[in-house]
Amino acid sequence: MIDTEVLDSGLGDADDDDFDGVVEVFDSQLPEHRYTDRELSWLAFNQRVLELAEDASLPVLERANFLAIFASNLDEFFMVRVAGLKRRIVTGLAVPTNVGTAPQDVLADISAAAHALQTRHALAWREQVRPAMAEAGIEVLHWDDLDADDRARMYDYFQAQVFPVLMPLAVDPAHPFPYISGLSLNLAVRIRNAKTGRQEFARLKVPPMLPRFVEVPSERGAARYLPLEDLISQNLGDLFPGMEILEHHSFRLTRNEDVVIEEDETENLIQALEAELLRRRFGPPIRLEVTEKMDEVTLELLISELDITEQEVYRLPGPLDLRGLFDLTRIDRPELHYAPHVPKTAPAFQPAEQNGRADLFAAIRKGDVLVHHPYESFTTSVVAFLEQAARDPHVLAIKQTLYRTSGDSPIVEALIDAAQNGKQVLALVEVKARFDEAANIVWARKLEKAGVHVVYGLVGLKTHCKLLHVIREEDGMLRSYSHIGTGNYNPKTSRLYEDFGLFTCNEQVGRDLTRLFNELSGYAIEKKFKRLLVAPLHLRKGLLRHIDHERRNAQDGKKAHIRIKVNSMVDEQIIDALYRASQAGVKVDVWVRGICSLRTDLPGVSDNITVRSILGRYLEHSRIFAFANDGDPQVYIGSADMMHRNLDRRVEALVRVVEPAQIAELTDLFDVAMADITSSWHLGGEGTWTRHAVGEDGKALVDLQDKTMAQVQRRRRSRAVR
Repeated sequence: MIDTEVLDSGLGDADDDDFDGVVEVFDSQLPEHRYTDRELSWLAFNQRVLELAEDASLPVLERANFLAIFASNLDEFFMVRVAGLKRRIVTGLAVPTNVGTAPQDVLADISAAAHALQTRHALAWREQVRPAMAEAGIEVLHWDDLDADDRARMYDYFQAQVFPVLMPLAVDPAHPFPYISGLSLNLAVRIRNAKTGRQEFARLKVPPMLPRFVEVPSERGAARYLPLEDLISQNLGDLFPGMEILEHHSFRLTRNEDVVIEEDETENLIQALEAELLRRRFGPPIRLEVTEKMDEVTLELLISELDITEQEVYRLPGPLDLRGLFDLTRIDRPELHYAPHVPKTAPAFQPAEQNGRADLFAAIRKGDVLVHHPYESFTTSVVAFLEQAARDPHVLAIKQTLYRTSGDSPIVEALIDAAQNGKQVLALVEVKARFDEAANIVWARKLEKAGVHVVYGLVGLKTHCKLLHVIREEDGMLRSYSHIGTGNYNPKTSRLYEDFGLFTCNEQVGRDLTRLFNELSGYAIEKKFKRLLVAPLHLRKGLLRHIDHERRNAQDGKKAHIRIKVNSMVDEQIIDALYRASQAGVKVDVWVRGICSLRTDLPGVSDNITVRSILGRYLEHSRIFAFANDGDPQVYIGSADMMHRNLDRRVEALVRVVEPAQIAELTDLFDVAMADITSSWHLGGEGTWTRHAVGEDGKALVDLQDKTMAQVQRRRRSRAVR
């Protein structure tokens, strides 16, 4: 048995330099082309999302939701990943590519794959989801589908609600081409002056504050909607009186919105970040989406004025910006959604008396508590724990990391209440959390005004770990209560994201968190902890040691098995270590939601590696690392993906789970996910993913998330019976 009190973030006392030498020896024996391109792998992930939208067995409004998720995902991919690649090419920085692949060829491959996916996405809406919604009584119409009465009512709506907020911008010698904001939906309008015969161009922005799909009143009981851009385009005469409307087409621009801050060169991170957020609005164009019927004159004008290349133009059938479908998915038609699931209170946190209030501190003192969201409630565990700590007179201090949280977060309110109740409160707010920067700045300032000690982490590192630490006085002694999670402290996303959280009052975990928080609010990260693996200094090394230990066990004929669940598997050192373990005979199971640069089609290298991906009603978000260790399993959960940024440029933390029942829960979940009877995508040759949703008998395979919901419900009933 390994003594967890003296375990030094790995196995044994192997010297780091010796271990790095092992890596070099084995690397020379691995094939050169052993990684899948990460950007193309990300596009393959979004294709899996699209395949859910194309699945006719799913409720139709859920299919529409997956179409909207696909669109939102792809926007961020261009704003960050493609923009980052272009920036690196322009500035001469190294571009991460497969060996022998030129950076420009990478962009061309991405463009080709993205073009194919966007066209498929548009056709999925036009030919599959839109007709299925119509059959269910929800119609998205074209102007030509309306009768005279409908058009009259729509014109009245246009005059009353739309026309007053429209701002047509002409382009002529007195009016330069207007600034086009990123992700805005626009109409390009070409008109002819009736007096002079001169052709003009105007840009009209579709107001983002208005409903994207305007409801068309109906006496037939059907829910009918008209895209806002259709309504505007059919009434352009009111905007350009006396002009002949020659052409009008929708277009949409995506800009580079990646934020780059040289923290070493700034004296005030918040001010520098606010300035960078202003700059983000004016980032260079990265993608131009247009309708497939746009005329060449209009398109050439846009290409010229926006300084964009032909490769960056996407001609699409159907309406642009299908993120608007998020609005339609809120229609109150329960039968067109997944069956509702109400998260259950974890058995350990259920009150002893009906309608009573659970004492979470007492529950945690009885033993570690592992909570699985959203199957088990975030509100009655994490939020209740923090709220109890905020009002408990015996609690002296609360320390917490905040990466992303919701706008009306009870988490933030509880921290404010704790400070106002005289407790020492430390909040480490990561203001550099991408696309949440502005919101996090607002919350940081609100916390500071309430008396909370707010810090922003370490220079050059994002603080991504999910940590909550409470110090409580009990019988004249101080006791630590800790929570280490895999997901953000965000009550809204906790209902959609699958995550784990561990509550413990273990003294060693408490000491680890005390030191880690002191270092986060100070200047340096301690190199070694006892029950935690912490990046950037030793998480990678700790995982490599565990993987290599499994390799050595397999060579010695001992039990060896590696299970890893992550959102992304990209890091070359980790992948190479898994290849070496596979070569030694270790069974390697990888459960990945998104990017996977690891290949399964390398004879003699990846023969023992299996990779699965599961997507569904919930976003698989937890990270699990389990090592058989010859019958003494070492299992960790935490916030880190296997990416360079997580291992090298972020503060991440994994905690070791030690309770046998909880280890069994995590490994059993893994076994179900990897089983052939479970619906999932299988990674095959050349980085291709194949969906396995139906068995050879024609019956649907097991849905992991449905199965987990049922298991949690049974656990709750079992406790109630006892």
